[in-house]
Amino acid sequence: MSASPTVDVFELGSEHEQVVFCNDPATGLRAVVAIHSTALGPALGGTRFHPYASTADAVSDVLDLSRGMSYKAALAGLDLGGGKAVILGDPATLKTEALLRAYGRFVQSLGGRYYTACDVGTFSEDMDHVARESSYVTGRTVAHGGAGDSSVLTAYGVFQGMRAAAEHAWGSTSLAGRTVGVAGVGKVGRHLVGHLVEDGAHVVVTDVHAPAVERVLAEHGPGRGAGTVRAVGSTAALLAEPLDVYAPCALGRAITDEVVEVLPARIVCGAANNQLAHPGVEKALLDRGVVYAPDYCVNAGGLIQVADELDGFSFERAHQRATGIYDTTRAVLETAASEGISPAVAADRLAERRMRDVGRLRGLWLGR
Repeated sequence: MSASPTVDVFELGSEHEQVVFCNDPATGLRAVVAIHSTALGPALGGTRFHPYASTADAVSDVLDLSRGMSYKAALAGLDLGGGKAVILGDPATLKTEALLRAYGRFVQSLGGRYYTACDVGTFSEDMDHVARESSYVTGRTVAHGGAGDSSVLTAYGVFQGMRAAAEHAWGSTSLAGRTVGVAGVGKVGRHLVGHLVEDGAHVVVTDVHAPAVERVLAEHGPGRGAGTVRAVGSTAALLAEPLDVYAPCALGRAITDEVVEVLPARIVCGAANNQLAHPGVEKALLDRGVVYAPDYCVNAGGLIQVADELDGFSFERAHQRATGIYDTTRAVLETAASEGISPAVAADRLAERRMRDVGRLRGLWLGR
């Protein structure tokens, strides 16, 4: 009998401070919380509820996602570290109040080192349940004093990043008349389409979930904006369109070598996390003259929104901070151009510099 594949958490998570496995058989809860860094403050990141094929897949995903959150928070100028959690299972059949509250108790046990929020498969109403057992929850419903659906400012931030990328590529922040392909029109993609239509873009969408496509077409049909919206049946069909901008807004690893080879767009700017399939894809994009707006730079609006909840939520203040994603993206693209590096490398360097320079201040003793 061949040995089962194993995952060495210490090897995969060599940069991480802490990885916690949470198990409550009575509710069916199996979760993993990963804290990448608390150099700038407590780790904040959403809880993903997903039917992973294996525990190994779940661990790999949570480690990648939590690392990305550290960089996202640092680049966004927040005094927060990076963390993430995943709950293994199908939320459609496994999610219950009891499971969410059991999960909340595990979050509480971390004593504030990790704050949770929504992610794929979880919603603000779920965070209300988690918060009945934990003080370290953001992204709650407005009725419970929370920031509500973080996809609103996530989409707005992506749109601001796209404006900066358009200015870098074409000299104008306007997307009027441009064709933008949006792969994934769920919580974030749907709102992004609204911004694009309002700006006068021609939008082509696709999603594996047919009702999501139907909803977007119903919301943005003829006469409901300056731009137009139509749908195609697959991502492959989307990439065959004459796109100016490609916006991956579903799950990660969307930008593969194969996609780069056929990519018609001048700009890649979307909401999905961890878009690059492997190290080296960013170089392939650069070689082809594609302007890549780093995912964790442009999709930080949701993090900004739920982080604002920690100060007593103000949508106006969070919206203003998310508008700054335009300036951040512009700085990343200008740094990349001036130093002759890819935008992905430039974003990493800027985030690492802030984690290092600001994080070291915690070594200064302030007394009690």
